[in-house]
Amino acid sequence: MTASYSNLNRTQKLAAFLILLGPESAGELLRNFSGAQLEAVAREMVSIPYVDPSMRDAILDEFSSVVFEGIQAALGGASMAQHSLELAKGDFQAVKVMSRVAPISPKDLDDGMSEMDGRQIFNLLRAEQMQTIAFILSFMESKKASQVVALLTPEQREEVIERLGTMEPTSRDWVKKVSSNLQKHFDRRAQQGLQKAGGIDVAAEILNTMDKETRKTLLTALDARNADLGNAIRKKVFGFVDLVRLNPDDLRKILKEVDIADLAKALKGSSAETANAFYAIMSKRQAAGVKEEVEVLPNMRAKDVEKAQDLVIAVARKLDEEGTVSLDLSD
Repeated sequence: MTASYSNLNRTQKLAAFLILLGPESAGELLRNFSGAQLEAVAREMVSIPYVDPSMRDAILDEFSSVVFEGIQAALGGASMAQHSLELAKGDFQAVKVMSRVAPISPKDLDDGMSEMDGRQIFNLLRAEQMQTIAFILSFMESKKASQVVALLTPEQREEVIERLGTMEPTSRDWVKKVSSNLQKHFDRRAQQGLQKAGGIDVAAEILNTMDKETRKTLLTALDARNADLGNAIRKKVFGFVDLVRLNPDDLRKILKEVDIADLAKALKGSSAETANAFYAIMSKRQAAGVKEEVEVLPNMRAKDVEKAQDLVIAVARKLDEEGTVSLDLSD
């Protein structure tokens, strides 16, 4: 650390002091910090890679009453910050804080596979547990991940997508274990400090790169396994705002089946751009009627708008299943 100690603010000084104490002692102190304080200090600890002897002396002068004798130059950075947080708050909370103050690129785990095609990666992972496969796929480019998913059995696909959608922050110990297992396939150093990159968004991105029939089959199966998760992923795969990207004739067919009150509520919480896109494919009379309905509505809660949008999407999905319209934006 090269900045003058006198120029540091209180949080930066505290962060440097905690680095000198080391993870165990710092962890004990951090147990008493609130969430906001914890994150602020952790962020500064991450930004201080090294406390040199001159800086150490200034810190000792100010904190001499609580510092152990014999402290030498100390290493800081993300590793030290996370170790301290783990000791103070546990692995789960440490990962959550570090994901905000020092997020790590998904490429950390994907680089070893970047030159492989989907089948090669499938052959590499086919003997792994579904949780491990889901974790690794979450760090890969969506199109390549979907190629791997397509080679799994139907039952495996369902489980992998479900695990992707429900993936929680992952402890460093588990990540180290996965990385170590991959060493038998790659001649590269195990990565440390990775955290989860899965979740509903990643699951939806992978599904969006798959063919229509496979995607529909997986979503239907997921609805049966975990209805709430299936619905959440469906919204990411195809949401209300995506309706305006459909063929205008298909959108008109959908709107004919939608209750005007539901459509007005759905548009009440939409952007002007989205609302205008709907009005543009309507007849002048229909557009005027919907606009009037929207204008007389009071301000609505977000959850009520979302409920109305879900009703419109439900109509669209029904017509899609009947073959009346197509929700496949790749068509």
